[in-house]
Amino acid sequence: MRGPQWLDDGMPHIWLPYTQMQTVLPPLPAVRTSGCDIHLADGRVLVDGIASWWTACHGYNHPHIREAVSAQLGRMPHVMFGGLVHEPALTLATRLAAILPGDLERVFFTDSGSVAVEVAIKMAIQYWINRGVSGRNRLLAFRGGYHGDTLATMAVCDPEEGMHALFSGVLPQHYIVDLPRDEASFRALETLLSESGDEIAAILVEPMIQGAGGMLFHGPDVLRRLRTLADRYGVLLIFDEIFTGFGRTGTMFACEQADVVPDIMTLSKALTAGTMALAATVTRSHVFEAFLSDNPLHALMHGPTFMANPLACACANASLDLFATEPRLQQVARISAQMTEELEACRGLPNVRDVRVMGAVGVVELDAIADMNRLKAALIALGVWVRPFRTIIYLTPAFTVRPEELSRLTSAIAQVIRDGAAG
Repeated sequence: MRGPQWLDDGMPHIWLPYTQMQTVLPPLPAVRTSGCDIHLADGRVLVDGIASWWTACHGYNHPHIREAVSAQLGRMPHVMFGGLVHEPALTLATRLAAILPGDLERVFFTDSGSVAVEVAIKMAIQYWINRGVSGRNRLLAFRGGYHGDTLATMAVCDPEEGMHALFSGVLPQHYIVDLPRDEASFRALETLLSESGDEIAAILVEPMIQGAGGMLFHGPDVLRRLRTLADRYGVLLIFDEIFTGFGRTGTMFACEQADVVPDIMTLSKALTAGTMALAATVTRSHVFEAFLSDNPLHALMHGPTFMANPLACACANASLDLFATEPRLQQVARISAQMTEELEACRGLPNVRDVRVMGAVGVVELDAIADMNRLKAALIALGVWVRPFRTIIYLTPAFTVRPEELSRLTSAIAQVIRDGAAG
């Protein structure tokens, strides 16, 4: 079937993300979204199992968010955040400070998750410079971690991650080690900190789930022990909650499960419920105070053009309204229970290595995926939008997904594995 004219005209000029353009399947032309559905130009409707890269936590086109954007568009779609402030951004910063744990109270807005992590890295290194401490210019991060695609963030991702391996010779060198999960690995981490802690500005980790690195889970005790080690050796602790924040793991923020407060936290993805681009880097008071000085060079010299965009901040405020007034965390608990039950059917199937669920994240890990294009096409043929990567088929649905929609997603995964589409 011939596609719409805009598709035929535009495809020769577009460059798609994470895509080998020579071998990619033709992308599907989306024309409308509603609830958990993606409507295609040819009339097909796909149930979205990944909420547009984990962002659309309230489903698509929620009327409360739509109305907030419309109202803000009529007042002021954008104004620079240099020398000016505005109500949506200041209200959002106040609300974030109120719901974040501890004294995470200073919010620096950016427009993407990668940049939020870049800012966190910059803050951590400059924190020590401003305090007159030299040499602390490296990060300690973990294999299996993923923190973005910009140059500085690639350097703190898993160095064996296929997306970034080509750049290993040009990236800044940081300490990338195994995420400690037992006594031996914690002892190894402590040895590293005792020997090289004077080079390390901060420890960086995705709390509870390492997302794009493989949907790898760890328990809250890991976070508590990282906090202890950071305090013992005098380094900052950064939690990247871009994926895990806003209810995805079962609590509003993943770190709440460990009762641990990082020194710096990054947020994005579900911050605006998948409606606008916005991110935030939030710090505790002692980090912010290190930047207060009569010396202008001690300021944080960073400022994206669309920083704190009023439309995006209005989206985020409307999303927080929904978390306050609608039962999102209860919905996450229901999703978790349903995925735990229904994905269990995959455990004994050929090629399945593991099945795991945490909050509204369900994972079927395979031994291998022989033909990714074939697998993706098989899922689409079953009427679902699921994007496997590496050896992972995963679900991160909207929290508003209906039980029958979720069953359609889980059964599709089981069916493509039974049919051998993943083999």
